[in-house]
Amino acid sequence: MKKNLTISTTTLLIVCLMTTFNINAQQRASPAKVSEATVNGNNITIKYSSPSKKGRDIFGALEPYGKVWRTGANEATTIELSKDATVGGVAVKAGKYALFTIPGEKEWTVIINADAKQWGAFKYDQSKDIGRFTTSPSTLSDTVESFTIDANDSGTVALSWDKTKVEFSIK
Repeated sequence: MKKNLTISTTTLLIVCLMTTFNINAQQRASPAKVSEATVNGNNITIKYSSPSKKGRDIFGALEPYGKVWRTGANEATTIELSKDATVGGVAVKAGKYALFTIPGEKEWTVIINADAKQWGAFKYDQSKDIGRFTTSPSTLSDTVESFTIDANDSGTVALSWDKTKVEFSIK
């Protein structure tokens, strides 16, 4: 009887520990987020991971100017269109794409890339770009702690983090 109780207790303890490790492994420092909008009947879905500022200098430091950025954290940010659209002036067929950016002090480059299934920008391949366009950043009066992408039904997409906001349109 004592042996069965010891085995049962040990088994329960192992199951509890495994569950705790599994739950902790699933929690990310940069949680997954989704921004959705419907623009002229076109369902737009943007999936990204949202890193936090945590007292760091962001653009020009953590995310250097002039370097391709995954536009979030973890996997590459994706944009999915249910119908053909114009994104920042670039004609894009219905489908799912990676969304990269190149931050700059006075100008950002937004990149629509055909390879939606990649981790970060480590294997970014410019030859798979569907198109690129530029936009100007604006300075926010309040700090945005966690990177945010907001898409609205009027077709405006806003990327905000720290004191920087970048917008582009989908038509």
